[in-house]
Amino acid sequence: MCGIIGYVGHRPCEEILVAGLEHLEYRGYDSAGVAMLIPGGVEKVRAIGNLAKLREALEAERGALGFEEQPDIDGDYTGIAHTRWATHGRVTEANAHPHSDESGEVQIAMNGIVENHTDLRHELEAEGCRFSSETDAEVIAHLISRHFDGDLTEAVRLAYGELRGHYSFVAMHTKAPGILAGARKETPLIVGIGEDENYIASAIPAFMAHTRSVLTIDNGEIVEVTAEAVKLSDAEGKPIERAPETVTWDEEAAEKGGYDTFMLKEIHEQPEAIAETILDRLSHDDGVDLSDMGLSDDYLRKIKRIVIVACGTSYHAGLIGRYAIERWARIPVEMDIASEYRYRNPVVGPDDLVIGLTQSGETADTLAAMRLARDGGATVLAVTNIMGSQATRDADAVLYTRAGLEIGVAATKTYVAQVAAMYLMALRLAELREKLSVERIRVLVAGLRDIPEMMERTIDTVSDEVEAIAKRHANDSFFLFLGRHIGLPVCLEGALKLKEVSYIPTDAYAAGEMKHGPIALLDESTPVICVATDSPILDKMLSNIEEVKARGAMTIAVGTEGSDRVTRVADETILIPKTDWLLQPILAIVPLQLLAYHVARFNGLNVDQPRNLAKTVTVE
Repeated sequence: MCGIIGYVGHRPCEEILVAGLEHLEYRGYDSAGVAMLIPGGVEKVRAIGNLAKLREALEAERGALGFEEQPDIDGDYTGIAHTRWATHGRVTEANAHPHSDESGEVQIAMNGIVENHTDLRHELEAEGCRFSSETDAEVIAHLISRHFDGDLTEAVRLAYGELRGHYSFVAMHTKAPGILAGARKETPLIVGIGEDENYIASAIPAFMAHTRSVLTIDNGEIVEVTAEAVKLSDAEGKPIERAPETVTWDEEAAEKGGYDTFMLKEIHEQPEAIAETILDRLSHDDGVDLSDMGLSDDYLRKIKRIVIVACGTSYHAGLIGRYAIERWARIPVEMDIASEYRYRNPVVGPDDLVIGLTQSGETADTLAAMRLARDGGATVLAVTNIMGSQATRDADAVLYTRAGLEIGVAATKTYVAQVAAMYLMALRLAELREKLSVERIRVLVAGLRDIPEMMERTIDTVSDEVEAIAKRHANDSFFLFLGRHIGLPVCLEGALKLKEVSYIPTDAYAAGEMKHGPIALLDESTPVICVATDSPILDKMLSNIEEVKARGAMTIAVGTEGSDRVTRVADETILIPKTDWLLQPILAIVPLQLLAYHVARFNGLNVDQPRNLAKTVTVE
């Protein structure tokens, strides 16, 4: 998840671009860069770190060139800029955007993932292209250069036809001054319409200080932007007519993408977070590519035991990982709360892989548990969202999630990205150890590829229903969450979300254990949230729901589309799309996130900054 802004118009654009990036820094802050057309070529400055570092680098560049401001040009000013959340390639200046072709005539900025970049890179290198970065984005610049014959927009359209993935990008060319051309495949791209100037960006806040007239680029569309006009076409070059709209948000709402809160915005960003995390790692139909993780296939084949250590939401993601690894790869998995693991003198050794799950990479207890395991001779894998975090330095290998910056304290998109990463790990282990048939792997790969679209559909279809349920139960004093097998971690996470943002007491329990105590809590005033998605033990879960109803409690079930049995048993049912039963937890959490969100909002609470909580727990 990165931020892009481009400008074409009559004003010097350096400050416009950098100021625009400052409104996109929530999308990435590993590195940043700006490229502008000037007489005779391109002025490009890139820097590692936040935008203050880019400003310093621009000031130094001005001093070296002997002038203080962007030089005047004859014609319209043209420039692009980018702030990076690193996915492919380390955090280095060479990997910072904008990227260029070998000649430097083409400059591009991209957000997203090019899934077939390896094949394209090999093809281009065979033609004599030389690459200067480790990124997947650079192939776009070389493809545009290959297709350019005086028409930048046509070159972009032809390059788009060769790319596979989910991305948006903007390009400029020294031989096409005054023109920006871009393309969108699933990730956002917006045009801002000004007077004798136009903008293109990943999000409206980038140009909101200059215009509120916006044109949304839809999936599969190509756009040409000049100072005077904006032209849209489809991937075949057929023109598209669409009128701009006027945005009425204030600046705070704009930072939240028009949503009321960051938490709601980040719930809606979950499909993109999953797509960023998994799609390029599923580049083949019959397997998973985790070559960026840093553990050899030979090592993964020989693992005797896996231990997962984590805290809070990450612990719940690890529980789902345990179910998937044991079922698919047939490796024994232990799950430990990191704050307990570090003090219980665990038995660990060279045959063990210890996986530390930490969204920030700075969680104190998880880091301590990882170090303890490494001291005991185990190999340690960090699963984290932050490049360069302490976890990445303490671990032997790293599997990155790619959720982008999460501002809301209650984890949402980082959680589902972790679950997605654990599915990838489980499937790769199963593949290498030959524990699943090729056909079964293909089915699971296809299922994982469909998850981002299914997640988006889930959010769209359940939102109103969940809000209505939340309104009916916003004043209840206690919620019980019940699940079995793969549904139990979903209940644990759903109960945690409700506690975090609404301050209402909750309990999450294995439904089969309910008769051993929690059933005493139930009466007519108790809403019981039941995760009853398809699984081999759905019959058992339905029996538990009947037991709850017999005590007079209200049952609200999360079930699978087409599952009439759940609808008949529960008082209220929220249905999610049907997929492989072991993949359903990544979708089933959505209604529970939204339930927590709306209950808290109906009670007038600040969901982005819950009391007593911090985003990252860096102390014991």
